Amino acid sequence: MFKYTNYTLKKVEAIFEEQEYVVRYEKGSFKSGYCIVESKNIIIINKFYDTEARINSLLDVLGKIEVDESKFTEKPLEFYTKLKKKVLNQEEELPNNENT
Repeated sequence: MFKYTNYTLKKVEAIFEEQEYVVRYEKGSFKSGYCIVESKNIIIINKFYDTEARINSLLDVLGKIEVDESKFTEKPLEFYTKLKKKVLNQEEELPNNENT
């Protein structure tokens, strides 16, 4: 998979930036660890989360939003493609495996 480092967090944040989303870290009472304000393309992540939890929360959001790959520049597109193959597709397969 990949390492849960600040560098990886910045790369995930860059994906959202290129999709015209703003990622903010604030305290809140949201149960899932994040909140999406869809009308304004703002994602708010619990500021008390460590790096791993922040990345996992952003990946959860990434699986829920519509991504326009034409908006990406080269490096974020490469990273998104790797994430899509390794992480996002695995999440989609989990419910199917549980049913069999």
